[in-house]
Amino acid sequence: MKDFFTIIGGMGTEATESYLHLLNQRTPAHRDQDYLNYILVNHATVPDRTDYIMDHTQPSPLPPLATDIKQQSLLNPAFFALPCNTAHYFYQDLQELTTVPILHMPRLAVASIKTKFPSARRIGLVATQGTLHDRIYEKELVQAGYQFVMPSPEVAHDTMELIYAGVKEQNQVDPNLYHKILRQMIVTQHCDVVVLGCTELSVADQRVGNGGYPVIDAQSELVDETLRRALQLRTQQA
Repeated sequence: MKDFFTIIGGMGTEATESYLHLLNQRTPAHRDQDYLNYILVNHATVPDRTDYIMDHTQPSPLPPLATDIKQQSLLNPAFFALPCNTAHYFYQDLQELTTVPILHMPRLAVASIKTKFPSARRIGLVATQGTLHDRIYEKELVQAGYQFVMPSPEVAHDTMELIYAGVKEQNQVDPNLYHKILRQMIVTQHCDVVVLGCTELSVADQRVGNGGYPVIDAQSELVDETLRRALQLRTQQA
């Protein structure tokens, strides 16, 4: 297969499926051959990213992810997509293993704020405890000149409940809980925009909508960049 990219997914599988659904939905296709060439590695058994980030005695996700990157690099994909925010904790380690570029989802999400919400200044983040702890988004936001707003302990707890007890365990989204999280961030914590920094939150947003609250969906931004690069690749090879 020529002119393809590789998706390192399965973290979790439902979230990867939502990424693929958006990607295929946004691809300008009218026949089978118009869709994109890609390889999906749905590595569902990668250890939990948050568990390891919060407690390094837990199994590390890095070795299996490193194996995936090295194996797939032998096939020479044009780029990698990593549709898991928390896995970006290992981004630098993984990128050092290959000359194939790995798209950086948090960086793409932060870059999109200026275009979609040009007057925004206070940016909140809802994500796993692992992503909050590793401060990847905070660093990107502060570097871009924004005021970073950490979720309150209540919002952080509700977010983990939505991600783990809802989407991961039951493949369900509680719309009231999701909208409560956004309302707390916008109304109570006075955020101008909320970044959805977990792909399970992207699942929630796809299924029940954001209730009109201003959000940046990191997964959606990754989809757009994936599509842009894949279509550009096709044009270059035509």
